[in-house]
Amino acid sequence: MTTRIRFLLTLAGCAMLTMAAAGCRGESDSRAAQNAEPVPPLLIHQPGQPELMQLNAGAVPGASFAEVRNVDLPGVLETTGQVTFDDRRVSTIVSRVQGRIEQTRVSLWDNVRRGEPIVSLYSPDFMTAEAELLQAKTTANLTGAPEMTGGINLAESLVSAAKRKLELLGMDDADIAKITAPNPVIWMRAPIAGTVVDNKAIRGGAVNPGDVLYSLGTLEDVWITGDIYEDDLARIHVGQQLDAVTTAYPNEVFHGAIARISPGVDPNTHTIQIRCEVLNPGLKLKPQMLARVKIVTRPGQALVVPQDALIFETNGYYAFVDAGDNRIARRAVAIASWGGKGYARVVSGLKAGDRVVTGQTIQVNALWHEAHGESS
Repeated sequence: MTTRIRFLLTLAGCAMLTMAAAGCRGESDSRAAQNAEPVPPLLIHQPGQPELMQLNAGAVPGASFAEVRNVDLPGVLETTGQVTFDDRRVSTIVSRVQGRIEQTRVSLWDNVRRGEPIVSLYSPDFMTAEAELLQAKTTANLTGAPEMTGGINLAESLVSAAKRKLELLGMDDADIAKITAPNPVIWMRAPIAGTVVDNKAIRGGAVNPGDVLYSLGTLEDVWITGDIYEDDLARIHVGQQLDAVTTAYPNEVFHGAIARISPGVDPNTHTIQIRCEVLNPGLKLKPQMLARVKIVTRPGQALVVPQDALIFETNGYYAFVDAGDNRIARRAVAIASWGGKGYARVVSGLKAGDRVVTGQTIQVNALWHEAHGESS
């Protein structure tokens, strides 16, 4: 074998050894890469500042950012409300004595007239008070000339006091004027014209002072109570006209106006309750009916966020906000329903211009819990 051939064979052997060594090294590097543990997400704690999480580019494939923005609201403010009695047009019949119910003349849902006898009560208290009135009148008649003490007619004062006692026991003026003999039974009369909406009077039942026997209500005018979001408060005022439509009468519009605006805000929903006084022709609107209320008002704006930027957990909604330098913050967000497809209305937690994670919010939320050593 010549010297040249031996040299070529030696060179080929070295090349094969080099390739083998490189292959072994590449295979070793691949195994090391496969066995390497993933780098956990990094939490950044700042004194007095929100907690942040480092989210490097490509850490969550498919994740992107969208901007929270204001959109124009139409010139009509809509809300869902519920029909209730106008509490200024509701009255109760209350027992003011201890006794029992002798008779009843009306039942639940009956219509009554003002002053109509409703229920008769038996009580010795009535007999005692009537006897005192008759005695005071007799004394006044026997006295003849008025007896004055300090400019006060004592006989007439006794009669007035006895009448007042009967009024406080629930007797009507006309019934007091007809008293000729003590009687333990009197008729309680309807204080207003309306409908019996609650009946607790049972014939023969015992009553005590303060027991409610009947509740009466009138439906000529009713209230519709509804909720509006606090950022719509500046768009409404007392006296503002509105229309209401119910599911029972979808083709009929009931007209009214805002009568009351709640002085407080519900801290959980960030809403304010309004009471709308609505005309009720034909008494069609009934308590507890649902109604859709439309208030014509000036246009406004609403803050909206993409729905896929929100993650729901047991205590509410959250969004991940871009804090710059590949860092994100997790914020609690209160939302409301919104007509725009794919968006939710923001009540609190975000502001216009905030950039929020979209597309892979569930995966980002899992990383957040992982960084805290929790299971999502």
